[in-house]
Amino acid sequence: MALAAQGLDRPRPGKVQARHVSRAIRQIGLVQIDYVNVLAPAHYQVLFSRLGPYERSLLDDVVYRRREFTEQWAHEASIQPVETWPLLRHRMEKHRVRPYGFENFMARNPGYVEWVLEQVRSRGPLTAAELPAPEGTDRRIPGAWVTVPRAVLEAHFGRGVLAAAGRRPDFSRVYDLAERVLPPQVRGRKVEREEAQRELLRRAARAHGVSLADDLADYYRMPAREARPRLAELVETGELQQVRVEGWRQPAYLDPQARLPRRIDAAALLSPFDPVIWRRARAARLFDFEYRVEIFFPAAKRRWGFYVLPFLLGDRLVARVDLKADRAQRRLLVLAAYLEPHAAPRAVAAALARELRTMADWLDLDSVAVGRRGDFSKALAAAV
Repeated sequence: MALAAQGLDRPRPGKVQARHVSRAIRQIGLVQIDYVNVLAPAHYQVLFSRLGPYERSLLDDVVYRRREFTEQWAHEASIQPVETWPLLRHRMEKHRVRPYGFENFMARNPGYVEWVLEQVRSRGPLTAAELPAPEGTDRRIPGAWVTVPRAVLEAHFGRGVLAAAGRRPDFSRVYDLAERVLPPQVRGRKVEREEAQRELLRRAARAHGVSLADDLADYYRMPAREARPRLAELVETGELQQVRVEGWRQPAYLDPQARLPRRIDAAALLSPFDPVIWRRARAARLFDFEYRVEIFFPAAKRRWGFYVLPFLLGDRLVARVDLKADRAQRRLLVLAAYLEPHAAPRAVAAALARELRTMADWLDLDSVAVGRRGDFSKALAAAV
């Protein structure tokens, strides 16, 4: 049921259109943005897992040209339907400026902070690269990877004053006034904090299928202590069901409209930032699958590899592969491959080989090359 809710059980259409992209995003509620480009930026991968090969420009089209979706801090920086924006307003009002301590710079330089906003207002959509730092100030913030103009623009963005009008080819965010990006009915809608939290939890429950309170709270990065009373209210009104799952110590929650599919025929490589595996504890609970995003670890502390994608087959996570796009040689490199103890090697190797070839085609690569690292590399190489 959890995988059905995440849209991973549907047959892939022969020709993916913008409506398929829109439907997939709405089904999972939001897509986390991450521009690590070892393969392709993670948000494009999330849709590839659900739709198969598709033109990546379709995502840009529905977000930045049709503006059915918008960017905002939800589960980290995320793409979500524009109608979600008012549900996040109470968080924008208390947005924490990043990086840590930068609010001190803004307090000391209110004129520059207002000047940045005025530049967007008068000149139109801008990137951080198009704005100078204050005179006599280093452009890059010491100890941080962002520049001063970027941090100021991000502060206005996080507070809902600016919105994402697009992305440049180098992936940099283009900022414009929220009033020029979002429809007036969206910006004008007022939602009380508690009702906004209830609606976010409803959406998380629809996306999840069945989950614990902490899982649902984490979907939109809501503090669990605030989510629990809202969940109790939704159970009382019948909008959620409280259920017991064998082997789970805590009560779980289920959308009353959720339906158990007859079967799940998924075969998908999952981005490290896919909602199926956002919550490591949930992945372990559902799939008996231990996972962590090891790009954030030094090489000596990595167990599986740098950019490791779990492989979903049916309703189980059965393997994981450390992948890299070798664009110079036009190859999809499988640097390491590992099989889960419960999985059948021959069936997994055949299905994973097909999916790797599909991904290579999608990335405009000519071949798949499997290295020697990992207990599954030999069997996978033979299948490829």
